[in-house]
Amino acid sequence: MEPHGRDEVKGPVLHIAVVGFHHKKGCQVEFSYPPLMPDEGHDSNLLPEEWKYLPFLALPDGAHNYQEDTVYFHLPPLSGDMKCVYGVSCYRQIEAKALKVRQADVTRETVQKSVCVLSRVPLYGLLQAKLQLITHAYFEEKDFSQISILKELYDHMNGSLRGSALDGSQVYLGLSPRDLILQFRHKVLILFKLILLEKKVLFYVSPVNRLVGALMTVLSLFPGMIEHGLVDSSHYRPKSSVSEDLSLVESVSGAEEFVSTAQPAAESLSSGNSAEGDNHLLKPPSRTSPDSSESDWETLDPSVLEENGSKEAAEGKETESELPDAFDSKPGTPITVQPQAAGGQGAVVQGLVSGLEEDQYGLPLPIFTKGYLCLPYMALQQHHLLSDVTVRGFVAGATNILFRQQRHLSDAVVDVEEAGVHIQDPELRKILSLTTADLRFADYLVKHVTENRDDVFLDGTGWEGGDEWIRAQFTLYLHSLLSSALQQDNERLLADYGAPFVTAWKITHNYRVWYSNKHPAMAAITPGGVHAYMVYEPFVCLSPPLLLYFHCSSVQNSERGKKIGNAMITTSRSMVQTGKVVGQSVGGALTSAKSAMSSWFSTLAQPAAVTPPGCPEPATEVKP
Repeated sequence: MEPHGRDEVKGPVLHIAVVGFHHKKGCQVEFSYPPLMPDEGHDSNLLPEEWKYLPFLALPDGAHNYQEDTVYFHLPPLSGDMKCVYGVSCYRQIEAKALKVRQADVTRETVQKSVCVLSRVPLYGLLQAKLQLITHAYFEEKDFSQISILKELYDHMNGSLRGSALDGSQVYLGLSPRDLILQFRHKVLILFKLILLEKKVLFYVSPVNRLVGALMTVLSLFPGMIEHGLVDSSHYRPKSSVSEDLSLVESVSGAEEFVSTAQPAAESLSSGNSAEGDNHLLKPPSRTSPDSSESDWETLDPSVLEENGSKEAAEGKETESELPDAFDSKPGTPITVQPQAAGGQGAVVQGLVSGLEEDQYGLPLPIFTKGYLCLPYMALQQHHLLSDVTVRGFVAGATNILFRQQRHLSDAVVDVEEAGVHIQDPELRKILSLTTADLRFADYLVKHVTENRDDVFLDGTGWEGGDEWIRAQFTLYLHSLLSSALQQDNERLLADYGAPFVTAWKITHNYRVWYSNKHPAMAAITPGGVHAYMVYEPFVCLSPPLLLYFHCSSVQNSERGKKIGNAMITTSRSMVQTGKVVGQSVGGALTSAKSAMSSWFSTLAQPAAVTPPGCPEPATEVKP
């Protein structure tokens, strides 16, 4: 058969590969279709230099402890390519004595192999579902020389996925924010903010399927992130033995020594409070990576992009260390105007600065760009990336205890098993501490997820407390945060999200790139509206004084306040169901709503013995 070169492959699936464990050679590629190296055969063990870690990612560390497992991983783009390669691997092991055809190199009691798919598109769950079936059938053959089923899988996937759009039903398959909130509860919002700050975040748990599931579910809370925001998330150089990289190793070793002896100072630098430190991280690296798909001008002062090139470029370089002030000084004059798509809200266009495909709000945020990596699973052989000088941050997953023990290489360690977020730097903990409004938002999510209630279908967002509904709430949260950040000197709005957090976020790469474009759709977003929405949305029919009275936390926590809240929820449900339930009489729904409202007003009309502090005096007579 004529070998397939990479240039000939046009479908979403690049390769199907089988990785096995050799008792002498360790993990190695045993089969690939089309061949990973164009000039080699299907059974070649050779790999492109950029993909040298593929065997260790597809066959994860400690896999022998589990009968089967699933891995999501990212590979760097090959030379000439510009986008991340998404990998999904299904691992299984079988007793050697069960094989019909036992090859000479099988010397152990068990045989461990993984079948993996390398894809252009981030359809993790969909690829996993198809791959698990084929892996099971491949092992049931009990003869690993039967590779025809793998070739058929390649043709089938490229035929069925070719030209398919990246919509939520496909991209989010297998990722459940509901389960994430049930486990982490309000800490989910801390993780959300942690990634916005572009910190070094390490997820830790075993087996790998739990690890990658939790990590990718957190990323799915960022609107458009999985669909369009990960294309530059794996731009790193594999470690080599050439003399050029020896100097890097020495500098990294020196950095590690500095961290161990002067850890408080290093952590203070990484906490986000030092504008100078963050600007240093945002400068183009001294040894520019050839894999970078973005122009270096993204990280410079906006004045560089003005028409008077040379003169203003020089001025921009002189004031680079004052870049946050340059952005804040003229918030109303972004350097570019992002062209808007002619389609609806879901349409995307190529970002002028970020290089990502963006919606009309400028999302996804360009977090995973310019050396900020997303590695759902990291092999032990990639450990050096945690301290690589060209890597400014990461969201990574690991199962090896060595990653967890070296806490000084990460800003936060997320223990998925214990649902813990461990942050060593006290200053960073202070920045990430949730405000009262944040806690109210988190409690709103937890309440809707944990309560056993009837499904209430909402237009375009799915059912309350469900996966799509949760993602919609985080989209609203991010929209409101962006809108609030654009308001100058409004302490009340910033206080809802935490003024220290907003200050630290404004000097990150993702915010600065987002702010450098004008996004007209943001004009429709109410600043700080997310927290009011979370409390008031079901009660939009009520007058402002009644809303203010119910908003007071002391009223909500009292027995009388709980009765009022229950009556309001009943009223809201009746109104939501009106016109949405086929066959239900509108008059009956209104009668039910009227009855609930009457009950509520009767309860509210009874004067309280003591007016809670900070709340207005209750009206002695309430009229609907």
